[in-house]
Amino acid sequence: QLQASGGGLVQPGGSLRLSCAISGRTLSSSTVGWFRQAQGEEREFVAAMRWSGSTTKYSDSVRGRFSITRDKAKNTVYLQMNSLKPEDTAAYYCAAVQRNLIHSSLGNSMEYDNWGQGTLVTVSS
Repeated sequence: QLQASGGGLVQPGGSLRLSCAISGRTLSSSTVGWFRQAQGEEREFVAAMRWSGSTTKYSDSVRGRFSITRDKAKNTVYLQMNSLKPEDTAAYYCAAVQRNLIHSSLGNSMEYDNWGQGTLVTVSS
């Protein structure tokens, strides 16, 4: 089970940190990721990493502004979002799969079989 939290309203240029608490599964050989879906748009990849920390990947639109990390002790994955823009407004979803995905597959939503509920991020002045 994945439980996402941390969304809210933030001004352009601001920051937010999303959290995704993961329970009920072994994470040692897993991949976790964040995707987002804006109203009227298709779901898109944001960031992903192997739970081991050996591999990470970001979409071009967030690279350099967002950072994905995890806390092994808390079984939680985070998405630190800085320099937020209005176009970052979306529902953000965390996802997981009990496999070590190769780098080229990290951004493929079809590879993930466990999804949390969305948490809404609104970037507006």
